[in-house]
Amino acid sequence: MSGVVLVVNAGSSSIKLEVFATDGLARLANLLFEGIGVRPAMRAKDGAGAVLAERMWAEGGPADHRAALAEVTAWLAPFLGERRVVAVGHRVVHGGPEHALPIVVDAAARSALARLVPLAPLHQPHNLAGIDAMAALYPGVPQVACFDTAFHRGHPFVADAFGLPRTLYDEGIRRYGFHGLSYEYISGRLVEVAPEIAAGRVIVAHLGNGASMCAIRQGRSIDSTMGFTAVDGLPMGTRTGQLDPGVMLHLMTARGMDAAALTRLLYNESGLKGLSGLSSDMRDLEAAGTAQAREAIAYFVYRARKELGALTAALGGLDALVFTAGIGENSPTTRAAICAGMEWLGIALDDRANAAGETVISAPGSRVRILRIPTDEERMIASHALALLRARGGP
Repeated sequence: MSGVVLVVNAGSSSIKLEVFATDGLARLANLLFEGIGVRPAMRAKDGAGAVLAERMWAEGGPADHRAALAEVTAWLAPFLGERRVVAVGHRVVHGGPEHALPIVVDAAARSALARLVPLAPLHQPHNLAGIDAMAALYPGVPQVACFDTAFHRGHPFVADAFGLPRTLYDEGIRRYGFHGLSYEYISGRLVEVAPEIAAGRVIVAHLGNGASMCAIRQGRSIDSTMGFTAVDGLPMGTRTGQLDPGVMLHLMTARGMDAAALTRLLYNESGLKGLSGLSSDMRDLEAAGTAQAREAIAYFVYRARKELGALTAALGGLDALVFTAGIGENSPTTRAAICAGMEWLGIALDDRANAAGETVISAPGSRVRILRIPTDEERMIASHALALLRARGGP
């Protein structure tokens, strides 16, 4: 009977489930449930890309993560058949200051991770719901938590601290950074596709519904645009990105907004959705062509360009820029806009290669290499889960 590792990645509006064989981590199947609460749709494919199941809900479909997980697990059991699940890996957004490595989740760890929910309210509850669902479905099977914050735990003090009393830093009020699993995977892929720059000064732009950028030197994170929570830095699908904290003080005093109202504003009603008044999806905005949609895109690009310059300063120069994640991988228009006029930094884009979505999209002679590399957080999680299982004496 063959063994498999399952990977559950429950995001802010989607659930991804991947099935990997323990032998070589061959991908056997992947399922994506997206549009939760908006336009629910589920599609499962085998390792070769053939569709195994597909369903869309016009109305009355799963409206929250709990209902979506029920649909996912209902499909999973008959697909696995006699295959034995040896571990389930989970993307967990926040690991706090304690966790720089994956862990097996027991009751104490589950409680500790739940206490971090206020730091990642858009993600952490869904991550924990995935752990609970899989633990109930596969009792006794190790549930491995892999943290989006772990890759950034080696930051220097100046990159992690706020200008607040030091006692607050010691209590954990600091910049954590997120999307670490994606950055860790991209760092590994650079060794394979561009070894001559993998140990150099690299900025990775993880641009999707959640968006951030990371400065990496010699394969290690030294700074990131995200901070104490996953709402900082770049504007995102529904999240503000960087915001003067005085704005929140004003909204509290002038409008009487409480913590719940501010949370909804910052996490659910802002970003591309709030600026455009139309959608959180870059594809919708690029197709809409309205003035508000164009301005929302322009703001997203402007902020990315500012962070590109700031992270280059943190690195002391730049050898490569990597685009990844939904927008970074699939929007040549956004990539071109971010790179336009950046020749002073040594960035020169090859328009043809960019439009074709090639791996290397920098122009010949560009001092900075520009690459488009699809991320694979799920494979990174599966690798971590299997390595931890084997370190504990498992198969």
